[in-house]
Amino acid sequence: MSATVSTPPPAASGSTTGPDAGARRAVLRRFAANRVALVAAVVVGLLILVALAAPLLAALEGQDPTSFHDNLIDSARGGAPIGAFGGISGDHWLGVEPTTGRDLFARVVYGAQVSLGVAIGATVLQVVLGLVFGLAAGLGGYVVDGVLGRFIDLILAFPGLVFSIALLAIVPSSFPRPVLLVVVLGVLGWAGVARIVRGQSLTLRESDYVAASRLAGAHPVRVARREILPGLAAPVLTYAALLLPGNVVAEAALSFLGIGVRPPTSSWGQMLSNATTWFRGDPAYILIPAGLLFLTVLVFTLVGDGLRTALDPRSKARVQGRSAT
Repeated sequence: MSATVSTPPPAASGSTTGPDAGARRAVLRRFAANRVALVAAVVVGLLILVALAAPLLAALEGQDPTSFHDNLIDSARGGAPIGAFGGISGDHWLGVEPTTGRDLFARVVYGAQVSLGVAIGATVLQVVLGLVFGLAAGLGGYVVDGVLGRFIDLILAFPGLVFSIALLAIVPSSFPRPVLLVVVLGVLGWAGVARIVRGQSLTLRESDYVAASRLAGAHPVRVARREILPGLAAPVLTYAALLLPGNVVAEAALSFLGIGVRPPTSSWGQMLSNATTWFRGDPAYILIPAGLLFLTVLVFTLVGDGLRTALDPRSKARVQGRSAT
């Protein structure tokens, strides 16, 4: 996944350590003024809260994600749930899973832990690796930049999905699959962040305040941490917000193919994989995880777009200017 992210210049605040509190408040005001992004951010918070509170929510319902309920399955209909809408009742708020009778609500909230946890973990790993390699390329001189720049291009051109499928298929099943997914998606997906960081670092290192810091004898690591990183906050945060929904889809796709999360661990992608034969007999079983995946990708994308506009208000003006012409 790639995106073009523009970066505002560092705030002039008399300090080279980044934007001051007033600038941060201005960003928050611009973000809050975007009603769509604000509502999306609230939904994101609710999704994360559901994932964190999954054990509590399942206990509140009185169910768990692994117990079988054979008495709620109609064997004469091939294992379809008994009752309308997948067997929804006071004991099973979203019904039960076909053929197994496992509680669907419990599996959905526990699946949120895996789906969102893998996506967030992979995004964090991608950002960390992208910052390390991008800063090293941008600040490391001609030779280092040449070597790392070609390495970044190689990773960008690498067939990540094919390699992910091959690696996930040969790793022993005893290795925790969510952790493996985080590592695979993170290691194969950091190059886009690195390219953005490298490009911005090459620009920022020519700034007067960076040159002054170097002339003062500051260590390169200190220059990167105190002078360069604050100027990278806007593009990196924006790109990370756009990477996260892509990682949600990647986890779901790999689990859907049967090489990601495996039973009895629940994830939305794995639930979709199990639901492919039930879209006619029990539509609720496929609509619930599919709807949650759609909602998650949508709200994270809207938050990323709102964050981009809040951090760089000039982008909105440029778009409006082009529309007016």
